[in-house]
Amino acid sequence: MLYLESIKVYNFPMTNLNSFFSSRNTINELKENEINQTSNYIEAIKAFSRTTYSSLYIIDYNKKGFDYVSDNPLFLCGHTPEEVKEMGYEFYFKYVPAKDLELLLKINTIGFDLYETKPIEERKEYTISYDFLLKNNEGKPILINQKLTPIFLNEEGKVWKALCVVSLSTKSNSGNIIVYKNGSNITYEYDLIDNHWKTLEKVKLTDREKEIIQYSIRGYAIKEIAEKIFVSSDTVKFHRKKLFEKLDVANISEAIRYVTNNKLI
Repeated sequence: MLYLESIKVYNFPMTNLNSFFSSRNTINELKENEINQTSNYIEAIKAFSRTTYSSLYIIDYNKKGFDYVSDNPLFLCGHTPEEVKEMGYEFYFKYVPAKDLELLLKINTIGFDLYETKPIEERKEYTISYDFLLKNNEGKPILINQKLTPIFLNEEGKVWKALCVVSLSTKSNSGNIIVYKNGSNITYEYDLIDNHWKTLEKVKLTDREKEIIQYSIRGYAIKEIAEKIFVSSDTVKFHRKKLFEKLDVANISEAIRYVTNNKLI
């Protein structure tokens, strides 16, 4: 296992909105050719939002707010998309527990620290994923996963607009900070205890595990899968158990969500 250079520990006071917008990625002025990138792009995001269970946000790092919030009651804490868009990052200050809010502020800093080490021409290929608690409209916290990936950069390579995809987490605790590059088998995982990034290889599924997951996605039960792939039910159970251990999940529903979210099949 390889280790990147350790990143210093930060203290994060519970301050204000600007805490979410790293000085490393501050955009003060945009050129006309940069603005022209965005012509009618939100229509494509709206179309995507109609086809997915996940909640979608578009973050504008110049305006320090949201350009778009999709309609998904599970993740909006009783608000309409328009209300959340108007609230911007105040939404997180209101609905994320204090401990996890500090975690989000830390992720914002360490994420851009790592991002700035990457070549500008490759930066759109990177996505950061992490889990945190969100208090729903009944006040009961649910663990959610957020994935952020750039849509537009300015000429200096800073993220101007980013797509944020929100779904239920497959994990049991907050954290799980991972950065991965599209098309690469290498991922970066942040160690919250020792405060540094670790370089890891992306999880790989065997052909048999892929087969079982694919049939599970289609709703096949263990016995039915066994008949389809010409093995015993016990063999299917064995491979599922190994798959759950590999993905660190508790059941087939979590396994399906994990492999689809992380493009493992």
